[in-house]
Amino acid sequence: MRCGSTRRCNKITDVNTALKELSLSDNKITDEGAARLADALRVNTSLEELDLEFNEIKAEGAARLADALRVNTTLEVLNLWYNEITDEGAARNKITDEGAARLADAPLRVNTTLKKLYLGLNKITDEG
Repeated sequence: MRCGSTRRCNKITDVNTALKELSLSDNKITDEGAARLADALRVNTSLEELDLEFNEIKAEGAARLADALRVNTTLEVLNLWYNEITDEGAARNKITDEGAARLADAPLRVNTTLKKLYLGLNKITDEG
């Protein structure tokens, strides 16, 4: 399913118990939109795949999504290719070590359902 706005998609993901996959790729979603999606992920009990590639999510939005993964028990796939998750959130398409660390810190240590996290084609070194 594709949605044109995160506000509309939040309404869908908050109450929908049948939706399994949601593609929001190439929608110019920013940190604010990522925060709204993170709020929805906290209560959603059915979504298994969320595609957020080709958006404008920066480090803060990634952190909010990561925090939501602490409590979400259904999401198995999260695609964050081609976003702006960098140290300063300035360089497009380059998730750096700090951005990767914010995603991989405690949230992914406690989440037992996420099987795939796509961060490909970004600037992550061994430190990240």
